[in-house]
Parts: sequence; structure tokens; C-alpha cells
Amino acid sequence: MEMATRTDPSAKPRLPLSRERVLHAAITLADEGGIESVTMRKLGQKLGVEAMSLYNHVANKEELLDGMVDSIMGAINDAVGEIEVRSGDWKTAMRRRVLSAREILLRHPWAPGLIESRTNVSATMTGYFDSLIGLLREAGFSIDLTHHAMHALGSRALGFAQELYDDSQELDPEEMTTFLQQMAGHYPNIAWMIQEITHDDYTTLGWCDDQAEFEFALDLILDGLERSRARA
Repeated sequence: MEMATRTDPSAKPRLPLSRERVLHAAITLADEGGIESVTMRKLGQKLGVEAMSLYNHVANKEELLDGMVDSIMGAINDAVGEIEVRSGDWKTAMRRRVLSAREILLRHPWAPGLIESRTNVSATMTGYFDSLIGLLREAGFSIDLTHHAMHALGSRALGFAQELYDDSQELDPEEMTTFLQQMAGHYPNIAWMIQEITHDDYTTLGWCDDQAEFEFALDLILDGLERSRARA
């Protein structure tokens, strides 16, 4: 006689694995330890499954990374979709859209680097840029000025500034002093700027990409585009 297997009535049923769950877990892993921490093995451990089970939902690591970008862009599209455009006030609407995108990226500091590394442009990202172009068209921008505007905004349209230098290696105060002394002998103006400028706002997505710097440059671009639009 077989004994019935006892089950814990208080135990929650295990959620079935899905592409959405896989991507959500991958994003959480990246938030916790950076994009380098996202491996299929660690992802499987986080979800409580064998790594091979993940391949039923993402074909490979590259598709996983593409999906993560797609999820972030989906959240951005949802956020900007709620922004109303008042008649004749394209600049405020554009500014709010870009800063809304940035607000989401600040929750995922690894995302800008991953976005830059992708070779496939997803439908969600294409939709985001299409909405920005539509905003400019409705404001009366010519096709040429719209084209120039998108190039001028560059990565800033997505909420981050693409930086010239890699600052991933931090120096301690003594090393920084030595570094600045060496710099001053060859590049005195750069050394002077690095030594004198401090940032009080550390909401950064790259070297010098704090909120104040980002908004300063964004406003310069938008003000210049408005003057160009008015002259057309």
C-alpha cells in the first residue's frame, strides 16, 4: 500500500518560468552586481532552475542582453507616454521625456553601457525615437532640422551622456595627487580643471555625468534648437 505524499498547504505554488521572469531576474542581478554579474549560471541559481532551462526562453546570452535593454526601453516608453504635450511647448515636453528616461536609467546604472554595446535596435527603442521625432515634427521642425536635432541630442535623448574617458578605476587621494602632478607638467589646463571642479550631485551615469551637468547641456541643446526652429 502506497503512502500518500504530504504537501504543505501553506507553501506557495512555484511560478512557472517565463521570458518575462528571466529578464526581470537578469535585471535584478545587474542592479545588484553590475552587468558583469549576469551569467546564465547565476541567473539559473537566482531563479532556482538549471541554467539549461533558461534556453527555452532566451536563445543565448546575447538575446538575454538584448531582452534586458528591451525591458528598460519598455519602461521608458511607458513613462514618456504619460507626458502631455501642451500646444506650442515642445521644449518642455522634450525635456521631461529625456529626464524621465534618465530617471529610469539611474535605477539601472549599468544600462547605458549595455545600450551602447547592442548592435540590434529593438522595436521599443525605435518607438521611443519615433515619438521624439514626432514631437519635433508637430512643433514645426523641418526634416533637416529634425535630423540635426537627433544628432545633437545623441545618447542624451536616452537620458545619459556618452563620455570621452573611462573613469572605472578610482584613485586614492595619494595616487590622485601624483596623477595631477604628472598631468600638470604636460596638460596644465586639464589638470587645473580636474583639481578645481567638484560635483555635489553624485547621481551619475558616467564621469562628470551628474544631474546638474546633464541638465545644463540638455538645456543648451534645446535652447539652440528652439532658436533654429524660430528662424526657419
